[in-house]
Amino acid sequence: MTNRTQHPSGTLRIGCAGWTISREAAPAFETEGSHLERYARVLGTVEINSSFYRPHQAKTYARWAHSVPPAFRFAVKLPRTITHEARLSGIDAPLRQFAAEAGALGDKLGCLLVQLPPTLGFDAAVASDFFARLKDAFGCMVACEARHPSWFGDDASALLRRDTITRVIADPAKGQEGLHVPTTESIYVRLHGAPRIYYSSYPDDYLAQLARDMATHAAHGRDVWCIFDNTASGAALPNALDLRAALGLASPTPAPDPGLPA
Repeated sequence: MTNRTQHPSGTLRIGCAGWTISREAAPAFETEGSHLERYARVLGTVEINSSFYRPHQAKTYARWAHSVPPAFRFAVKLPRTITHEARLSGIDAPLRQFAAEAGALGDKLGCLLVQLPPTLGFDAAVASDFFARLKDAFGCMVACEARHPSWFGDDASALLRRDTITRVIADPAKGQEGLHVPTTESIYVRLHGAPRIYYSSYPDDYLAQLARDMATHAAHGRDVWCIFDNTASGAALPNALDLRAALGLASPTPAPDPGLPA
């Protein structure tokens, strides 16, 4: 099995922001196939961050979807043209384009990641309209990583709960004061690396506690996504593998059917 495992109700998904396999991590993966195919035989999810910076053709998303096992799921980051340039308003054209592209993942699209700029404050009318349009375009889970303090107030929490938008648990957190306030029963964790963001590896004791927390959430019926974004020094993949081991997850699945489209 992959690291998608069924507890009494909840599902655990562990992955990285990208599927590059470093030389150091290579022994944990088979040698046959593309990096994505090899990655997907071991880990159950991946976060596509490149979609934030540039568009990918629908046929590219379709090829990626055909490269992974049936239970594998992609999280895809919304383009910056929507979140940072348009700042969630007047987004019909870029959202239509993105939906036509990323929608080619089909049922392999498990989550949309909305990361907002630190300068974007909460506006209830703008947020409500934006999430409604996003839900109309996609039928999957939506996770929101806001970074302005106003997105962590009571009004913002109420809107996220009403619209079933999962508030991201980020490390290190930006804009958030106090404890995390969940907005849905799903959990989406983004680990950027600390103390040096994007570079630092997480120590074994941190991963052990994370594994215990994830198992508890799953035992209470919550679906849990955990994405390592500390990719700059190659720490993400070893951390993901160590977390998988800390959860006692079994051997990876066999390779996907070689008859699938390349």
